[in-house]
This record gives sequence, C-alpha cells and structure tokens, in this order.
Amino acid sequence: MSQKTLMEYAQSGEIRQEFKDVAEYEKLETSEIMQGVAEGTIVIPKNRVRPRDVKSIGIGKGLSVKVNANIGTSEDIQDVRLELMKLDAAVRAGAHTVMDLSTGGDIASVRKEIISTSPVPIGTVPIYETAVKLRNADNPVVKMSPDDIFQTIENQAKQGVDFMTVHAGVTARTVELLIQSDRVMNVVSRGGSFLIQWILYHQKENPLYEYYDRLLEIARKYEITLSLGDGMRPGAIADATDKPQIEELIVLGELVDRARDAGVQAMVEGPGHIPIHQIETNMKIQKSICRNAPFYVLGPVVTDIAPAYDHITSAIGGAWAAYFGADFLCYVTRTEHLSLPDVSAVREGVIITRIAAHAADIARGVPNADEWDRNISEARYNLDWEKQVQLSIDPEKAEKIRKQYPPTDEDVCTMCGEYCALKAVREALPKKKK
Repeated sequence: MSQKTLMEYAQSGEIRQEFKDVAEYEKLETSEIMQGVAEGTIVIPKNRVRPRDVKSIGIGKGLSVKVNANIGTSEDIQDVRLELMKLDAAVRAGAHTVMDLSTGGDIASVRKEIISTSPVPIGTVPIYETAVKLRNADNPVVKMSPDDIFQTIENQAKQGVDFMTVHAGVTARTVELLIQSDRVMNVVSRGGSFLIQWILYHQKENPLYEYYDRLLEIARKYEITLSLGDGMRPGAIADATDKPQIEELIVLGELVDRARDAGVQAMVEGPGHIPIHQIETNMKIQKSICRNAPFYVLGPVVTDIAPAYDHITSAIGGAWAAYFGADFLCYVTRTEHLSLPDVSAVREGVIITRIAAHAADIARGVPNADEWDRNISEARYNLDWEKQVQLSIDPEKAEKIRKQYPPTDEDVCTMCGEYCALKAVREALPKKKK
C-alpha cells in the first residue's frame, strides 16, 4: 500500500507537522487546517521527496491570501545565476511560492538549482520542458506522445517539485468551442496552445485528460499538488467569461472531484484578463463548480491598455478577486506582455501583489490582518518615522524616499512641513488626563 497523502492523513485525523505549522502561521487551530485539507478546500504544496525542507504554506478557504512569483529562463536569456537572484528577490519580498517557468538552456539543471536553493514551495508547468525537448530534437510539439509528457511530470516530481500546472481541462470539446468563438485573442496560455495544436493535429483527446488517472498516480506517489491550469483563460477583457473559458472550468470541476477521490490535493487556476464588473461573478462560478477548491488567479488584469503598468492593473484585479474568493494570486510584473522580468521587476511585482492580498485579507476578516495597519497608523500619528519605515511593506523603498528630500523639522515630512495636520491638531487638542 502506498504512503498516505496529506489529504488522507487529515481525513483519518492523524496530525502532521505540516498542519501544525500552517495553523501557527494562520493563527488558527490545527483542527481547522486539517478539516480544510481533508475536504480539499485547503492545499499544502509539499513534495515528499524534496531535497531540502521548505515552509508549509496553506492555500485556501479561511486562510490569508498567498502570493506566487514566476521566474525562469527563456530562449534568449539563459543565465541560471540571474534566476537565482530573482528567486532570492522574490523570497525576500515575501513571495509564499515561486514557479520556475524556464524554457531556455538546461531546464532540468536550472530547476535543480532553484529547488535546492528555495525555502518556499516550487511549482512548474511540465509541458514547457516537454515542448522544449521536442524542439531541441527538431520535432514540433504535435509530435509529443503521451509518454513524453508523463515522463517529464515524473522526472520533475523526482526532483522535488511541489506543485504543477497541468492543462488537463483543454479538451476536444473546449477546442471546438474556441473555433466557434469570436475571441479577439484566441489563446494566450502557452501550455494551452501546445495542447490545442496537439488535439487538432491528431484529432484525439488531450492526453492529460484522457489519462488523468495516470497523472493522479504520479501526484499521489510524490505528494504533488495539482494546479489545474486554465488554458482557455481570456487574454483580453473582450473575451472574458465566454463559452470556452466556462466549459474548461466545468471540466476542471470534474477533475477536482477525481483528485479528491484519489486523495490528491488540487487547486484550480483562473483567468487572465477580466473587467472589474465581471470579477465577482467569475469567482463565485469557480467556487460553485469546483466545490470550493482553492482558486489561483493570474491578476486578473482589469484593462488591456497598460503595458509597462500591468503590475498595477493586475493588483487592482487581484484585490477584487481575493475579496470575492480567490485564495492565491500569481503576480504580474511591469514587463508583462513586453519582456522577461529583471530582478527589480520581480521584487516590485511581489510587493505590489502582496499589497493586493493584504487589502483583501482585511476585507475577508482574516484574523489580525488589520493589526499591521493599526500599528503603522499609530506610528504615523506619533510622527515616529523610524517605526513607520520599519512597519512598511517595503522598508527599503520607504526609507529611500524619506531620505531623498530630508525635512528641516525631523517631526514632519517635506510634503506638509510646518503645516502638518497631525502635528498641529495634536498640539491643539487638550491633553488627556492620565
């Protein structure tokens, strides 16, 4: 008999250190975490053969909103040292997980370095490596065999990958709906595009869907959390909430049920580009169809007009999405739609997405979420600039800005100077009796 998964431990009432660690971080009871893992509404991505221990990160119902950062090489930029610098920047900025999306160079070696260095869970998209291997052998992705993709998945699992994006919901039916649609952007998911090409070329079903039980066996063996990818996510707000997107989501709901039956942890990935007024609907549809599986969203980006500012458009959407039910926000950097991000863009993207997540935590009533805000507000009222900087989400940047234009009066800043409202009113108010 195979070793129990975290879901099965939770279902049988056996307390694991992972459950206790998540409960301590979330300021909840261990029993609450175990109930969520048992039901599949909480996941804890943690490969059982990981070469180094990593933080136990809980994602899902009743927990604080988590943030993921994407790093990885490309065909044009293949410097593993740069990716390790990005990893360090992401973790220092507060990313809860990191995904290695490498498509250039020796991908397995890059991933090995990232896994052995990272103190947080690592995710991947296995079909990327499969497609690159085929291309390096002068074969198009349509020449992929089912064994090719499943071998990649198993190899990555053996290396210690904690969660994997698998586009098992891109079926022949969703492709047919895509063909019939009038989308502006058709498909923007790389993984989704590879499988659509394969389905059309072979006129067969997606092997990740057809042989989903094989995927579940690998996930069980290594304790891989499946991140059910959204290959049909809208890449333009004009395409949001259309038939291909919703059809794929219906399939993902089915796959969530099958994963739970197998004792495998699973979360669901979500759109893409969505206008603000459709975000609530999208979150509620997902939670209903997928029976409260953790929801992992990219952004969502709420307008298409802002290349170089999409870290902001996605933070706006991320705050709304998390308030209405999303559990996990994938950052978007200012380089989205333009280029691979550098170290500074990674750091900035994590911090901006953490701001969105924290804003949602307050609105969702996450225990003690607003305590941080109260503490910094008290420091601000007391004109305690050192404490304000220390408590800020980005102390380094806050201190740099404070020192850029130093005030004559240390109690105030150069925005208001002697006309500081806080200082003036505080001095005018009668002193409280002790």
